[in-house]
Amino acid sequence: MHHVAVLALPGVVAIDLATPCEVFGHVRLSDSTKEYVVQVCAETSEVRCKAFGIRAPWTLEELARADTVILPGIDDLTAPIPDTIVAAIRAAYAGGARIASICSGALILAATGLLDGKRATTHWLATDLLARRHPAVTVDHNVLFVDEGRVVTSAGGSAGLDMCLHLLRRDHGHAVAAHAARLAVAPLEREGGQAQFIHHQEPASTASLAPVLDWMRENASSRLTVNDIARHAATTPRTFARRFRDQTGTTPLQWLINARVRRAQELLQTTTLPMDRIAEAVGFDGASALRQRFSKIVGVSPKTYRRSFGLRE
Repeated sequence: MHHVAVLALPGVVAIDLATPCEVFGHVRLSDSTKEYVVQVCAETSEVRCKAFGIRAPWTLEELARADTVILPGIDDLTAPIPDTIVAAIRAAYAGGARIASICSGALILAATGLLDGKRATTHWLATDLLARRHPAVTVDHNVLFVDEGRVVTSAGGSAGLDMCLHLLRRDHGHAVAAHAARLAVAPLEREGGQAQFIHHQEPASTASLAPVLDWMRENASSRLTVNDIARHAATTPRTFARRFRDQTGTTPLQWLINARVRRAQELLQTTTLPMDRIAEAVGFDGASALRQRFSKIVGVSPKTYRRSFGLRE
């Protein structure tokens, strides 16, 4: 029997807490035997979430007996992590447990030092904080989850579900994970390297470029060159390219490629257009170019992205 301990800290994110309980709690093997025992553990018997309180039936002592410890996120990213929590997680790891975090739970995990020298991710709102607070951790700002063997981290929201299904697949193979995904009415095929699909927001420093950026978006499907864009901005190509990089951190053409990929994401989510039509609509020279650029920036192919986020027929 595989024991899963889900740690509930004050201010625990409710969905992060519930996800592993539901995923692992319903797993049955081919002979219908229950494979996982899920225990919600806390330092105190009552824990307050944002909207309600919960009773935690088990104490921190259960972490030392767990095979997997799940660290859900917490709402207050500035809250200190108690030494007792750090010690309990370290003891569980020393005893052979696998430690996995969901969302801002990576901040809890990082406080133990178990992420030092490893890749990790968290919710995109907390990646910069994780990197600043724990410089020994290699923070991947874009992916859904990172598997480092006995230490696994995931981004926010549904990425926690993706990670739990991934752990099931590691433990018992595709069929068991697929059954759990069906129970959750969730796609099984979202890979860890897939990007966190966040709304793109320009840095505040680009305010003076806003009219040009708007024009570039509107004309992204055209074969624009730096000369074309500089001409619209009423400046020389060299001056424009230098100013653009200073304010955006990238080149005009790379920014344009990113804009085309973001538009392709929208079309993959909201239409059933074939790949060649989408490529044409966003300004790529054919479906092959779309697949190449999309996979490099997003982390998965357009087909995989559509399967996860597209319209259901």
